[in-house]
Amino acid sequence: MQLIDILARDRVVADLRVSSKKRLLEQLADLLSADHDAAVQRSIFEALIAREHLGSTGLGQGVAIPHGRVASDIQPTAAFVRLKDATDFDAPDGEPVDLLLALVVPEHFTDQHLALLAQVAELFSHPEVCRELRSATDSQQLFERLSERTLQFSTV
Repeated sequence: MQLIDILARDRVVADLRVSSKKRLLEQLADLLSADHDAAVQRSIFEALIAREHLGSTGLGQGVAIPHGRVASDIQPTAAFVRLKDATDFDAPDGEPVDLLLALVVPEHFTDQHLALLAQVAELFSHPEVCRELRSATDSQQLFERLSERTLQFSTV
């Protein structure tokens, strides 16, 4: 399974405004649960919060990968947001975060979950990818750049 297979255009948002890390996780849960009911949205939000309590999913350099596994019968799903204003995310380098790729998978997807996280970490380890995403003019261009780079690095 590749990241590009679980990221849809309607789950990519440029210049999202949020007031806190909690509100950001709520927004990500909304994006990840768009095809589901409120109970699934709540379980995704709780999974994201629970994972953050274990330790920040901030990678550094303004990037974070909030993720979680849920008991609901869902398909693996990704969402990407670029924040209008970077927010504190308790990243290891102390820098605020403005690029976030969120993942949610079914509880039994242990190996697939780790493989997806590795793909995302590899993608965002390239400074030029982050620069391109930060310079995208809107959500459509952001999706196109992310898709192109995801395909490029999934074939390496």
